[in-house]
Amino acid sequence: MDLSFLLTESFWVKTLELILALSILVVFHELGHYSFARLFGVWVEKFYMFFNYKFSLLKWKPGKYLKWFSHGNEMGAMEEDNTSGENKNSWRATEYGIGWIPLGGYCAISGMIDESMNTEAMKQPAKPWEFRSKAAWKRLLIMLGGVLFNLLLAMIIYSGIMYTQGEQVIRFTDITEGMAFSDAAHKAGFADGDIILMADGHELENMVDQTDYNDLLFAKQVTVLRNHKDTVTIPIPKGFITDLEREAKQGIAFMMPRVPVVIKGTLLNQGGEAAGLKEGDRMVAVNGVSTPAYTEFTTELLKHKGQTIALEINRDGRNMVVPNVPVDVDGKLGILLADMYSVYNTQTLHYNFFQSIPRGIKMGWDQTISYIKQLKLIFTTEGAKSVGSFGTIGSIFPSTWNWVGFWNITAFISIILAVMNLLPIPALDGGHVLFLLFEMITRRKPSLKFMEVAQMVGMGLIIALMLLAIGNDIFRFIIK
Repeated sequence: MDLSFLLTESFWVKTLELILALSILVVFHELGHYSFARLFGVWVEKFYMFFNYKFSLLKWKPGKYLKWFSHGNEMGAMEEDNTSGENKNSWRATEYGIGWIPLGGYCAISGMIDESMNTEAMKQPAKPWEFRSKAAWKRLLIMLGGVLFNLLLAMIIYSGIMYTQGEQVIRFTDITEGMAFSDAAHKAGFADGDIILMADGHELENMVDQTDYNDLLFAKQVTVLRNHKDTVTIPIPKGFITDLEREAKQGIAFMMPRVPVVIKGTLLNQGGEAAGLKEGDRMVAVNGVSTPAYTEFTTELLKHKGQTIALEINRDGRNMVVPNVPVDVDGKLGILLADMYSVYNTQTLHYNFFQSIPRGIKMGWDQTISYIKQLKLIFTTEGAKSVGSFGTIGSIFPSTWNWVGFWNITAFISIILAVMNLLPIPALDGGHVLFLLFEMITRRKPSLKFMEVAQMVGMGLIIALMLLAIGNDIFRFIIK
């Protein structure tokens, strides 16, 4: 087993990014529960980042030390049974800490069946500061607090990115040479050079917008412009996403823009310089064979290694042929190429502070809806295989530190955390929400025994899902 990757800089950068992102997300999620609990006068016994089984790396209970903020000595007796409910509803009554198991975090909310399974306390008469004493709608908001704060965090991050960086726009229709597609896409009916127009009748505008890209992936039919003249509607077959997932594991992208070869510069003493090629020249053909994009161009050069070619170029709007251009033994001309952003018509939209907020909210909402659509894949065989834990999450971070990339991924993971927590599984927020909705509709609370059993079943399901995710990560590492 090759462990040399542990010595690489990219591994430690990704690890640091992962730890920082999870720390931010866990704290913000639990802050949502904490904030609504405090708002409704519910005592939060503990607020922890990471789990603290047996011991904590750090813990602090302000009520033991900040007595001068309270009346008399009451705050120093927070753990006594005769402490008043008024004192319980204070930030000083909570124990704050950092655990040693980095698998999440928690708020221990008084009077609630949670991961601690403290059922003995639930058998005592309800106290006014306890979760179970509050109206159902208040308990519902407390349970939804983590999800709401995760969604809010994503929207704040996206708004910040829009304000500081702006948004790059490349319209699908501006990719004049269309797309190059993978084998799975070819089998589905796509052809290299197709220009994407619509997904399910909805016009797709921005190629670099993740929402538009996801709409394309999950569409039932896609409309394209073929050969620059024919409008073709492609019905997407069942299992298409599964095929793309299989290719993605091999590093094969569903589609890539076909970028014309435009010269940015030439290398000294190489074929391009010898032929007098200049910045801005666009490659049109090699020995009479059309080369509209990089793929065709490199393919033709490789056929003529160590030979000379007749190179047709477009310079200043007119075509011309450059004869006797030398190709080296590796099939290269020694030219520097302009990137897609300078070749195609692109623009960067800038937002002021007030414009960035609605744009960030829309981006967060669109990403949430898009991820919910993707969630159904988990319940397929291939989808179960694609589930991953920290290794999979860490792999999506940039290999070199990049704040914009970091915040983009952190926002997306925040949305994932929000959606996953809403799954109606006992022990997740969604399970508690389901029981509270049942109570609000029927006017009946589930029994304590039922809640205990449901919590244990839910925890078992979550542990099984975690084991599956970790197992998938280990398997992918072994076969890598």
